[in-house]
Amino acid sequence: MKIPSNSLACQTLFLQAADEGRCPVLFGDSFERTREAVLPFVEGVPFPSLYLEFPLAGDPFLDVTVLYGEMPPGTRFRSEAAAGTEKMLDWYVRARTEKQGICCGFELDSKNHYPGSAAVHFQSYGDYEIAGQFCEALGEPEAGKLYQDLAARMPEGWPLSFFGLFRGRPGSPLRVCGYMGMEEKQHCSEDPGRLETVFREIGFSSFDDAMIRQISAALSAAPGTVDFQFDVYPDGRLGNVFAIDIAFEVTKSEELVLSFDKGSAAAAMKLLESWGAADSRWKLAAGASFTRSLPVEDENGELKPFALVLTPNWAKVRWRDGILQKSKLYCLGRAGLVFELKKNDAPRQAKDPDQKAE
Repeated sequence: MKIPSNSLACQTLFLQAADEGRCPVLFGDSFERTREAVLPFVEGVPFPSLYLEFPLAGDPFLDVTVLYGEMPPGTRFRSEAAAGTEKMLDWYVRARTEKQGICCGFELDSKNHYPGSAAVHFQSYGDYEIAGQFCEALGEPEAGKLYQDLAARMPEGWPLSFFGLFRGRPGSPLRVCGYMGMEEKQHCSEDPGRLETVFREIGFSSFDDAMIRQISAALSAAPGTVDFQFDVYPDGRLGNVFAIDIAFEVTKSEELVLSFDKGSAAAAMKLLESWGAADSRWKLAAGASFTRSLPVEDENGELKPFALVLTPNWAKVRWRDGILQKSKLYCLGRAGLVFELKKNDAPRQAKDPDQKAE
């Protein structure tokens, strides 16, 4: 067979995620409209990283984040949700030739029932100047200044790395995210008072002692890297939301199944379940994980292995006004010739921009 189109590969990943009765439990009635909405965002580019996002408690739904690495000149996405991003895309194509690590993308929210302006995502890996340039190209220069101002007051061990911007929502916050250093993570898990010190230092006040204890416990349960999230409003004020992402640090399907059965992923999920932030549906997530390789013909007629990969990557734990909210789980979907997946960087929300696919 020929190399599958991006559209076919994308559909396959979605259907695999929803197979064996997972769809109504994890995604609900948003599955079909989300699956159709994402297709224009995978056309005309090397296959992007797809993050399927769904809640671990409460009403099921499916949101998707699409992140790009390399992008051909003149790229356009034939979706009303991407309207107004042409200058941003042209800037990104030029910028990535000079800084390979950056990535950009779109966040599609199923609650908007599509179409609607997709939020945009940009990951600069600590280059705050280029983050400002991205916002300029998008026509949102003030967002770049907010990001740079917050970066300047973050303490050591709390560097910023990426952000999400909700276009078309006047007064909405800039969602700013970064990676907690491993030493800082251990410090905060062992000494909850360190978290309170950091929060007060940067001007975040929407917390109480119970929230501090929960964050510390979640950090202790996290098997590897943790990223954090704040909302920043146009006046520079931090919002009432704080979140962390607990990465599972496993990419191979068989290892991930074991991790969700008796390993570190299960321990983290059981903690969230004990708090009421998740229910038993998290046990279905490992079943969606798969890796398939099949021989395909390249443009020269040579047979090469083509891979489809879907793995649960992390759980988001979020607090609003000090109160724990329902958690979400993020599954990463990738597709492509095996040698290309191993060679190319995988744009993603993770600490190492050069982490290769297994």
